[in-house]
Amino acid sequence: MLNRIIAVLVVLPAILMLIMGLRWLIDPAGIGPEFGFPLLSGLGLSSQVGNMSAFFLMIGICMLLGVVLRETTWFYPPVLLFILTAAGRIIAWLAHGASLAVQMILIELVVSMILIVAAYRLQSGVER
Repeated sequence: MLNRIIAVLVVLPAILMLIMGLRWLIDPAGIGPEFGFPLLSGLGLSSQVGNMSAFFLMIGICMLLGVVLRETTWFYPPVLLFILTAAGRIIAWLAHGASLAVQMILIELVVSMILIVAAYRLQSGVER
């Protein structure tokens, strides 16, 4: 039963990541401001849409693959991306005068912890 709850805790943010990735492809002007991004133009817009959609789609796909295939190694790429993103946000705040994005950092770290627990608990379907 606990493993099912953990799987749901992985699937819900995975779906959110997929939606965010698709929003970057379909309506970047709508999602950009949610991240504090002014929408760029030309090559900058191409980079914004391409990089941000790939980031969120890859995370969501990996999370879902981990649950569906019961191959928990799929959880590690999203964990690494989330931790590097949180670290980058902190460095941007410390070194470059950016606003400290506490809410975003907390989300990234909480989802990372869920994925780490899921990798341990769901590995090969073994009850621990």
